Amino acid sequence: MTTKQKRLALILGGLCVLGVATALVLTAFNQNLVFFFTPSQITAKEAPTGRTFRLGGMVEVGSVKREGINVSFRVTDTAQIVPVTYSGILPDLFKEGKGVVAQGTLGDDGVFRAKEVLAKHDENYMPPEAATAVERATKAREMASKTLKQ
Repeated sequence: MTTKQKRLALILGGLCVLGVATALVLTAFNQNLVFFFTPSQITAKEAPTGRTFRLGGMVEVGSVKREGINVSFRVTDTAQIVPVTYSGILPDLFKEGKGVVAQGTLGDDGVFRAKEVLAKHDENYMPPEAATAVERATKAREMASKTLKQ
């Protein structure tokens, strides 16, 4: 091999190693990427089934049912409702009528199976996506009620 061929082989080998490393990083990133969906998006079938994502909204008043460490409740964005099941200890700030973000998977039956539940930590805080969804749903409900009155 000449010096030119050795240099070319070294460059090609380096590019192959760089390509494999890039593919591994992108694959790991894609597997750990967690999207946020609202109840309206989930009922519109925009959320994936069998893949981990976050569900955000408000805990519906009167929907929390506890059986030992198993808890079921419903999350709403004032327009749509998604049933949630969770097995574990809930955060101290978890309450009906308050904001919540749950991470888990959506089953084929439409029930969200949470692996982690986070309650909002401040009276004024809500994830931006959840606040936008609640605002949109409220506006849609107001427009629908105006239309029905006419």
